[in-house]
Amino acid sequence: MPISMYQASVPRFVAMLGNLSRILDKAEAHADARKLDPAALTAFRLFPDMLPLTAQVQIACDTAKGAVARLAGLEIPVHEDTEQTLADLKARIARTIAFVESVTPAQVDGSEDRAIVIRRRDKETRHTGMQFLLGQALPNFYFHVTTAYAILRHNGVEIGKRDYLGNP
Repeated sequence: MPISMYQASVPRFVAMLGNLSRILDKAEAHADARKLDPAALTAFRLFPDMLPLTAQVQIACDTAKGAVARLAGLEIPVHEDTEQTLADLKARIARTIAFVESVTPAQVDGSEDRAIVIRRRDKETRHTGMQFLLGQALPNFYFHVTTAYAILRHNGVEIGKRDYLGNP
């Protein structure tokens, strides 16, 4: 039985965002137990030219909601990038999950050949739905979730592969 566009997107985004939220719970507990300012975690970046944890979570959320909206032919919800705390980031994840889960299989399935046009500044990129999901959206999403994980792990938060993968 072939996998549908919905199955390849919505449940994957929801599962990984849930895992990311639980990882942020562990980051909060880590900061509390060690009497650390949580801003030291949210502002941390792995290298000077990389984005901090806050941006990694924001982009992961933006990628998930943007991908699902584009595949379903919907307007992408706008979330202002105002998060500063781990609790703020978890709230953003929750809003993103709520949106992604509101989209039905009927809205996404059949989008394999839908034209997806991405406009960034003066550049326009065209994909089919399948190309976009598998070649752009999912890799970008996992990159930012993985980078968020790596930032926290680098800072001593006791998380491991099972926290990242969850129980798929």
